[in-house]
Amino acid sequence: MKLKFLSAALIAGLLFLFAGMGFGQERINAAEWTEKIGQGKVNWSAGYIEAVGIGATPGRTISKTGARPVALRTAKVEAYRNLLEITKGVRVDSTTTVKDFTSESDVVNTQVEGLVKGGVIVDQRYEPDGTVEVRVRMPLYGNLTQVVIPASMEKRKNFKPGEPPPVPQPVVAAPAAPTSPQVSTGLVVDARGLQARPAMLPRILDEDGKEVYGSANVDRECAVLQGMSGYTRDLAAARSNQRVADNPITVKGLRTSGAGGADIVISNADARQILAAVDNASFMKKCRVMIVLD
Repeated sequence: MKLKFLSAALIAGLLFLFAGMGFGQERINAAEWTEKIGQGKVNWSAGYIEAVGIGATPGRTISKTGARPVALRTAKVEAYRNLLEITKGVRVDSTTTVKDFTSESDVVNTQVEGLVKGGVIVDQRYEPDGTVEVRVRMPLYGNLTQVVIPASMEKRKNFKPGEPPPVPQPVVAAPAAPTSPQVSTGLVVDARGLQARPAMLPRILDEDGKEVYGSANVDRECAVLQGMSGYTRDLAAARSNQRVADNPITVKGLRTSGAGGADIVISNADARQILAAVDNASFMKKCRVMIVLD
């Protein structure tokens, strides 16, 4: 039993070691979409949350030998505190953040705090002035998504893509289906120039406000494991991303919707193209969507 535990711990450690080696990757790979929040960041492309903590050397009452461990402990405490703050600021959808869920439910708050405490130290650096800098990281998707995805996601599974909301909407006639439709393998939404922002549960809407892509028509497990959409800054990188495979539909966003700017509005013509492709492919259910942001 002990060997199994050690093996699992070793594998987990190696995974986060490799993740740590990728620290600062946003400086090398300009296509990654990284959002700086407080003393850390959310990397929406690589799928992790990271925070920094700095511990200062205590006063002269402690020897140099004893000062470093104290500074390290201080840095760790600050790093995890900052990680919790950043995590609570993550957008779930265009109107909700993780903090909204933790404020409404003590259970959710406890679960999120537990996940943050499980964050892994990916780097610790001793500076010449005696201070210590610690970086901690936790996955953006997986357990966190499982906790904060709204329960309404399950309730809306019977919602059909493109179905009009209760308020009457103009009916747009669908074009005749092509004789030999080509199967589409994914969706790329070019939202550059719109000041759009990423979220765990983004939506794609048509010009009439009808939902073309959202939590109602995705597999919950896929959304939990990898998020409903991938994010990047580069259109070519989005089109070639393995998430959308080899034949994605590419559409241009017209504007954003919602206070958080995470929902993207596309033209009715592009919406019809996407909905027609749904009959021949299951890419939306599998969350094979990439969104390109500035």
